[in-house]
Amino acid sequence: MKKHIASILLITLSFFSCTTEDDNYITFEELYEEGEEFLTGELGVNSTSANAFGFEVDGLSFTEIGAFSTGNSLFNQNWVSAPASTTARDGLGPTFNARSCAGCHFKDGRGSPLVNGEDSSGFLMRISLPGQDLFGNANPVAGYNTQIQDRANNGVDYEAKVNVTYEILNGAYPDGNTYELQKPIYSFSDEKFGSLEGILTSPRVAQQTIGLGFVNALPDDQILQFVDEFDADGDGISGKANYVWNVEENTTTLGKYGWKANAPSLKQQIAGAFHGDMGLTSSLFTEQECPSPQQDCADAVNGGEPEITDSQLEKVVFYQATLAVPNRRNYEDLSVLKGKANFTEINCINCHRINQTTGISEITAVLNNITIKPYSDFLLHDMGVDLADNRPDFLATGREWRTQPLWGIGLISTVNNHTFFLHDGRARTIEEAILWHGGEAEASKNAFKQLSQEERQQVIDFVNSL
Repeated sequence: MKKHIASILLITLSFFSCTTEDDNYITFEELYEEGEEFLTGELGVNSTSANAFGFEVDGLSFTEIGAFSTGNSLFNQNWVSAPASTTARDGLGPTFNARSCAGCHFKDGRGSPLVNGEDSSGFLMRISLPGQDLFGNANPVAGYNTQIQDRANNGVDYEAKVNVTYEILNGAYPDGNTYELQKPIYSFSDEKFGSLEGILTSPRVAQQTIGLGFVNALPDDQILQFVDEFDADGDGISGKANYVWNVEENTTTLGKYGWKANAPSLKQQIAGAFHGDMGLTSSLFTEQECPSPQQDCADAVNGGEPEITDSQLEKVVFYQATLAVPNRRNYEDLSVLKGKANFTEINCINCHRINQTTGISEITAVLNNITIKPYSDFLLHDMGVDLADNRPDFLATGREWRTQPLWGIGLISTVNNHTFFLHDGRARTIEEAILWHGGEAEASKNAFKQLSQEERQQVIDFVNSL
């Protein structure tokens, strides 16, 4: 079957690329790399449905499938305030951003940007004061800590509301085609515990949660191989590792997760989300999210100590770690194949890396020794002043962001019914996301702008195939 498809593609490519004797002859064999459609080897799934992000990797044991199903249930269930008859899922809040993991990661997908007057669907606002503690943690804001909880249980004050307006920025390509970007401007209202004027802020939209177990299983050297903090090779790309406080190991280790690589492990990332987003304590984060003077919050009944048991936490970790990555689609289309070549030619591939290999997974042997194509180096990069939040996070500066993995990006519209990208969802399309790139990616963005309209669409088609 593969050879039959290849023959058809070869004929098609020959027809389009050999109009004259002097044209470059482009063949299927030159553009297609064997197996490139499999982003996680044989563990990917073939799905283009609205549930494409919800399948487990192949090869799990009967017991592991049971753990996956339990974790799936815990991920999707709504937590309630304590005390409640449903003691296995009480303890929500007292202040929070979402009632469930799926409230931010609907169908294990990407959250949406802030909409004024509506409860968030995967948006939150990090906050802090200038400076960091001895471990590199952000300096908390008195009365609020380091994240705005904009919802609360009955009888308890939420902390504040976040609002957004947009400035429209117009631009044009060298070929005369125009584009429009929207720059978000955030503000606070109904602040319950003092003014938030002048604080550091960082808006965040929840990322899709596929492939997280593969990232957790990457040995440090698979990420550190791309570090070039001082651009020794002179290519303009200066990938930097973030070293962050590891709560379980009580020391500083390599950061892998989050928009600024500020979480060292999948377990800490998930426990941190339970704590900050839902107000649920665990053995990793034992204190209620009730900074003084939030006395009503502090006095509220809790759902146990901790509210998330170790067994529940481990089940959610297992579920998230074993979510499969969909295999690529349309990978043999002429436009996609040319777009891949353009993607590499304009140097996007120097940050959106492929072909790292997992080591021995602490979660399941199924994830051991798998070569993956996440299209990320998981390092920090200066993305320029336009994307800067000006809020440091451990070693990450206010202009640096972790390279976002691109796997699954072309299915966001199917799974989540939107195409909002970047850390705060400001980009309404993949094209806009590219055009927001700056800093170390400025040269690649400008090279993209120099492409013809057809070539730009080819790059977008390629990214959508991932």
